[in-house]
Amino acid sequence: MNIKDYMQTIGLQARAASRAMAKADAKTKNLALTTIAQAIIREKSALLAANQLDLDTAKAAGMETAMLDRLSLTEKSIATMAEGLQEIAALHDPIGEITDLKYRPSGIQIGNMRVPLGVIGIIYEARPNVTVDAAGLCIKSGNAAILRGGSEAIHCNQALAKLVHEGLTKAGLPIAAVQVIETTDRAAVGELITMKQYVDVIIPRGGKGLIERVSNEARIPVIKHLDGNCHVYVDDDADLVKALAIIKNSKTQRLGTCNTAESLLIARSVAKEMLPKIAQMLITEGIEIRGCLETCALVSDAKPATDKDYYAEYLDAIISSKVVSGLDEAITHINDHSSQHTEAIVTENYTKARQFLREVDSSSVMVNASTRFADGFEYGLGAEIGISTDKLHARGPVGLNGLTSVKYIVLGDGQVRA
Repeated sequence: MNIKDYMQTIGLQARAASRAMAKADAKTKNLALTTIAQAIIREKSALLAANQLDLDTAKAAGMETAMLDRLSLTEKSIATMAEGLQEIAALHDPIGEITDLKYRPSGIQIGNMRVPLGVIGIIYEARPNVTVDAAGLCIKSGNAAILRGGSEAIHCNQALAKLVHEGLTKAGLPIAAVQVIETTDRAAVGELITMKQYVDVIIPRGGKGLIERVSNEARIPVIKHLDGNCHVYVDDDADLVKALAIIKNSKTQRLGTCNTAESLLIARSVAKEMLPKIAQMLITEGIEIRGCLETCALVSDAKPATDKDYYAEYLDAIISSKVVSGLDEAITHINDHSSQHTEAIVTENYTKARQFLREVDSSSVMVNASTRFADGFEYGLGAEIGISTDKLHARGPVGLNGLTSVKYIVLGDGQVRA
């Protein structure tokens, strides 16, 4: 296969399909989405079999546990994929929506119309559910998508691509609206991220190495996040029962996700009472604690932390811990060490909660809730195409509106400029 010629063909087809998608009405797009959802449930056994092929190959290659977790499909996750598509179908279609219409002294009206971005290239590792989430969001937002999944998920991604094409065909939409690249050659990524004549935005989802490569080499705008070093801060006015539940869920529900808590901060005034109980819960769950001197003095099983630990996205059964003087030091520590992904405070003090929300510079900031809620599905977006920690265009979970732009529209009645 000539990779350059192959990718140019993919790009040309995507650009043509994007024009058809931009004209599609909500009813047509929703038909495609519901058909895909039904096909996913119908083909559950085939998808699990394809996923098992990928898992067997990955295990034989020595893939680490966190990546295997991301690669795995279950009956529950398949049902969640289908549910996500149904939720996207139920969402308001933003395309064509006109807002901020106002008259000017000349008599013309100026407003904004929401429009698709065009062609979106999505590069991801391991997670086959991204194939469905990305396809669904791009279809509903009137975009065409070029999907390049990792070689470790090739069988499952190709099986899902067939179901996506089934839905597009039934709705009378071009199957090139969602193309899953069939080659595992890494050169395809290099071509995709430089095809600015065909691709409008690149979204990488995967490890730090992949995202750094895409960010450094792309000639197309990139929506991304590099790390998920998420914090939970236990305030002076925290409720211990809430703190235990939130920290347990944030850290232990899944170790390999970007919204998993990697850092624990606790106010000094409550550390003596609360930290040993929190630590015992974490240790019982198999979590290693790497802490500051005060943490190690209060928790005998804690290991000394290095400064590097406070920046780390472990994606493993490890958490850093630091005792801080209070809210101001916690906010400073988070803003200095976090990846601007997701941070949570546990407190019963409304004023402190408001300060935390206002001053913490991350894409999602939470009060008395698990960091694991930082997810498009949980936010009611139907699904997400990724998390953005950038500040331009989209920030946080990127759902439908994150895959659109606006253009100015002008309504006149024969006016000319004086």
